[in-house]
Amino acid sequence: MENLNRRRVLSLGVALGLVSVAGPAKAWAWPSADSVAGTGTGADPEYVWDSAADPLLASLLDNGRIPSVNTAMARWVDNGDPLPSGLPAELTAFLRTVNKLPSWADPVKLRRAADFNRRRDTYLFMLYGLGSGIMSTVIPREARSVYWSAGGADMQDRAAKTFTFGYDLSQLGAFQPSGQFVVTANKTRLVHAAVRHLLPQSPQWRGAADQTIPISAADILVTFHSLGTYVRRRLLDWKVPMPAADQEAFLHAWQVALHLLGVPDEYIPQTWAAAEAQSAQVLTPILAPTTEGDELAEELLGLTAQIDLGVTRGFLNEFVRYVLSDEVGDWLGLRRDYAAAALVRTAWPAYILFREGLSPVMPGTFYMVDQFVRALAMLFLNKGSSSTTTPITIPTGNRPAG
Repeated sequence: MENLNRRRVLSLGVALGLVSVAGPAKAWAWPSADSVAGTGTGADPEYVWDSAADPLLASLLDNGRIPSVNTAMARWVDNGDPLPSGLPAELTAFLRTVNKLPSWADPVKLRRAADFNRRRDTYLFMLYGLGSGIMSTVIPREARSVYWSAGGADMQDRAAKTFTFGYDLSQLGAFQPSGQFVVTANKTRLVHAAVRHLLPQSPQWRGAADQTIPISAADILVTFHSLGTYVRRRLLDWKVPMPAADQEAFLHAWQVALHLLGVPDEYIPQTWAAAEAQSAQVLTPILAPTTEGDELAEELLGLTAQIDLGVTRGFLNEFVRYVLSDEVGDWLGLRRDYAAAALVRTAWPAYILFREGLSPVMPGTFYMVDQFVRALAMLFLNKGSSSTTTPITIPTGNRPAG
């Protein structure tokens, strides 16, 4: 049985384009010498949360202060904006300490990352949306945390807020005073702290979860690997030109993002080799279906199918299978459409070759695929809704019972 499980992990790791050497889940063994800090305690991030934000948000929630905090923070949008007035003094003091880039942030790399995002936005939209977004539903802890939190009851709003995070990170000036990602990351960090306090009060979550407190540092790293590490590997698999400097800059933007989310620097990979080694330990072995994840995936794909993508639901299902794997597609019960599968597996590589100038022949399916890509891009740019404004707000409760 152990050999069969290892074979499954290996084959799934290859199918997802992550790594080919993953083994069964084991005790934390990733070396902190490979982190941006270069050193660390060696403590397992499974048991590391946010010692600065967690008690603060627990106090604000227990004292009923979150509604007024959300009202005040609605005016706080751009990185260069002053901290909003009307916040509790202890929250203002906390934000003053974290509302800035780390000392090791490299502005040259961040500018190059922004340019890379602009040049590769087509592929990033596709992979973040139909790859990483659906992969999140087969990450058991993430699926259960999303499903049983307040956001799980309104997936369109939840998806819009997730798009907001990705969109703000992908902006040309994401980390500049005119950008919005530093503020978005700080708001997301506060949301995580609130959920850590709220979800343990949910009997439904407690009954399904294998942890007592959600969203550990390890869980945030898992999410990073389902996004940044996965996307970079897929782009390389597709032979999309990616100079080493672009790859390094793309990683650096994610390094800064992880820091802003409160992940200690000793767990943030310094290189892509270190990131892939970490991903092999924390992501690939844990992928599995759950009841909650199945429902979330169907809701997300249902929302996507409502947009005029110019393709059938069968094409959508088969594209998800193509970018993730048939095993994941089977877990999620995605109905097969073999004609669409053949189309995806021929049309998408041909689309990339022509788009990258690697083939002089325009494929006959170019305009169909291009319409599909553009529609998904508009969904991303509209942050999952018809509105371009989707504020990130701190929840005050969990998913309603029933």
